[in-house]
Amino acid sequence: MSGPYAYEYKVVSFRESLIGDALDSDKLEKVLNKHAEDGWGLKAITSADVKGRIGPGAVEGLLLTFERPRQ
Repeated sequence: MSGPYAYEYKVVSFRESLIGDALDSDKLEKVLNKHAEDGWGLKAITSADVKGRIGPGAVEGLLLTFERPRQ
């Protein structure tokens, strides 16, 4: 391993569309599995206001924190 850190981290925002309140568990599962294929393990899920693509406001969403050994 090079450098003082044994792990690296990645934070991904996950938000639903502005229409409807339900969180799409299938969509979330696909995001988790996609990152797992690349060697990332889920470290934490945090509820947060996530900035949308349109307008200045934010919507409720999730921050997914992934961890993997540094390569």
